[in-house]
Amino acid sequence: MTSSKAVTLRSETAVSLVDPDQTLKASKALLAHMKKASQEKAANAEKKDLLADSDDEGGMSEVPIWLTLTTKRHITDSRNLKPSKIVLPNPLNTDSETTICLLTAEPQRAYKNLVASDEFPAELRKRVTRIIDIAKLKAKFKSYESQRKLFAEHDVFLGDTRIINRLPGVLGKTFYKTTVKRPIPVELQARVPKSEGKRVKRAKNADTVNACTSVQLAGEIERAVGAALVNLSPTVNTAIRVGNAGWTAQQIAQNVNVVAKTLVEKFVPGKWKNVKSIYIKGPETAALPVWLTDELWLDQKDILADDSEEAKAIHAEKANIGKKRKSLEAQTEEAEPAPKKAKKSKTTKQLPEGDDTKLDKEIADRKAALKKQKKAAKKALEV
Repeated sequence: MTSSKAVTLRSETAVSLVDPDQTLKASKALLAHMKKASQEKAANAEKKDLLADSDDEGGMSEVPIWLTLTTKRHITDSRNLKPSKIVLPNPLNTDSETTICLLTAEPQRAYKNLVASDEFPAELRKRVTRIIDIAKLKAKFKSYESQRKLFAEHDVFLGDTRIINRLPGVLGKTFYKTTVKRPIPVELQARVPKSEGKRVKRAKNADTVNACTSVQLAGEIERAVGAALVNLSPTVNTAIRVGNAGWTAQQIAQNVNVVAKTLVEKFVPGKWKNVKSIYIKGPETAALPVWLTDELWLDQKDILADDSEEAKAIHAEKANIGKKRKSLEAQTEEAEPAPKKAKKSKTTKQLPEGDDTKLDKEIADRKAALKKQKKAAKKALEV
């Protein structure tokens, strides 16, 4: 009985998950390496940084730590300009001095009233420095200079989900050339109640503004500012910021576990079968592995037996790659040269035959005339 060539994928029978212990080990090793490298850099520096904080060793608090996910096939077919959010147990941005610009649907006055309400947290209100609706945004920020000024005045931009797809055409490459300050989508419209587990159709009323409450608005802003942002593009490598070097290893490990699980389950087609590796790294460090797959293929059709017709065809094609040019050159040499075009023969007009007797007579007459002229000239000089 011949042996079966069918291969059973392990990911089809078991679910691969990130090991929390491995994540914690990688986080501790990465932080120790980054701290040591920062101390060596500060010790070898010619000039000491006088503005550095004494509690912040080597300026580590703001250095980002990234999770890199490598897939076997592209994670998406097209570039998405709208970032997605992953809510983290340890928020990324908790700085009280971070300025927030809120881009809303019309009218902006309704959302300004929500922020000014007593139900809205006072500390968060200080961070929301500007609210602009889509109409004012189109009218006041048409020029490139005004867009750059708006870009520089605020740290974080939040966009209403109802207008988020219209913002790339309004804000242009100033905001969407990089992923640093792309507007983060937030849900600012009123919540739709559920009836028997299904959402009730939203009633349209021109007299009332379709806006959420102050408490809901504050929650949306806090979740969006502290969330990990996922910017998808047609590639096999995706990087997501999960923490800072000033954090503890436990905090980074918690965020890595949540981001890895949510990213694979929500955004990766094929889920864990399509994941090749997960790493964590700093801006200038090597990537430390958190999870690696044992299967380099994605589907059963990607596996070919050595003696199959498809495998033989692939090997034959690879073997003949170097011979293609030689065969083409030989074909050109063996080809018969193209026949040359026959040159057009130039037809010369036949000249009439000359009469020597007439020519001799004309020459003799000219000589006689010249002699007469000379004699006449001599006589004139003698007189």
